[in-house]
Amino acid sequence: MNRRQWFQALAAALAGSATSRAQKGRPLANTNLSKPPLLLADFQPRSMLRVKRTKVAKPRFPVIDFHAHLCWTDVLKGEETIEMLATPKEVLPVMDRRGVRMMVTATGGFGKGTQQAIDYWQKPRPDRFIVFTEPWYAKTADPGYPKFQADEIEKAHARGAKGLKVLKTLGLFLRERIKEGPLVKVDDRRFDPMWEAAGALGMPVLIHTSDPVAFFLPTNRFNERYEELYRHPDWSFHDRDFPSDEELQQARLRVVARHPKTNFVFAHVGKAEDLDFVSSCLDRYPNAYVDIAARIGELGRQPRAAKRFFDKYQDRIVFGTDAVPHGIEVPQQIFGDELYQIYYRFLETEDEYFDYAPAPVPPQGRWCIYGLGLPESILRKVYYQNAARLLGLDANWG
Repeated sequence: MNRRQWFQALAAALAGSATSRAQKGRPLANTNLSKPPLLLADFQPRSMLRVKRTKVAKPRFPVIDFHAHLCWTDVLKGEETIEMLATPKEVLPVMDRRGVRMMVTATGGFGKGTQQAIDYWQKPRPDRFIVFTEPWYAKTADPGYPKFQADEIEKAHARGAKGLKVLKTLGLFLRERIKEGPLVKVDDRRFDPMWEAAGALGMPVLIHTSDPVAFFLPTNRFNERYEELYRHPDWSFHDRDFPSDEELQQARLRVVARHPKTNFVFAHVGKAEDLDFVSSCLDRYPNAYVDIAARIGELGRQPRAAKRFFDKYQDRIVFGTDAVPHGIEVPQQIFGDELYQIYYRFLETEDEYFDYAPAPVPPQGRWCIYGLGLPESILRKVYYQNAARLLGLDANWG
């Protein structure tokens, strides 16, 4: 073998070794020794695609944002006071500019907190703001809690609350001794009178159960939400005493089945990564609905399946953003002009490969989304008619 043949053989061997490492899932070695490797956190690639960019300043029809957070309380503390995250003076101009006719502040607290939220948001502008109440979890261990909680729903309704918001606290954080002991299950019988009371009063239940499937998997190099979980390790439900996503989903469905006269709106599409599963839920339970809050990042990367889903379930989908004023940790939820424009672009246009959040780095996963280009007949229902029907409002705006 001469010198040239020897080098050719060596190059072939090295190439084969690199291919083998890649095939086995091992990262290839850095062969550019003149530069240190770029950290993933610093990687902000700019797409070279020349595609249509449509700016949708206002939606085709008026909007009811069925899922926002204008106030907040720590539901496990049991304190009735509530924190207002913004003022009507801050919120209303954005709503006016972006065609948001009404906004539901879902986390309206409980007891006196609900009254404070109603007095602050809903009473001064009942044409613009709606307040939901929440369960009083700190009393779950008390004797007589089932009746107490049902009575609280009736009191909140009498004060003006229009719905019930159930955070993922139920199933993932609430324990038998509030913060200690075994987790309380989503379908715990103690809550049956609460679900029934909501249904009897015509109050829809906006229920957040489980979380993105990736949150239940190891936070490793195979997890598509690695960066998000690295920034928020407390968001991971892997390898502790938490139930699986499947267990949580099935528990919620048992609740829906037991209370057919109560309308349940599954927050965040229910399970946006698996539209076939969500479809099976909607097919089986006519009292089940979904909102799209904080999940256009998932829907928009499966646009053909998502468009079929919107077409089939156009009467069961409500608009929502999960908007939080002044937030910084969750850019896909920061209340403001740009957030609504992205949602409208996703729903109304057929634009390709655009950001799903106003952030330099995609916050939930490193991908872009595609618009659905929904027809007006579906947009009208998703933007306001379905929500108006659930809330008992006039649905003849558009």
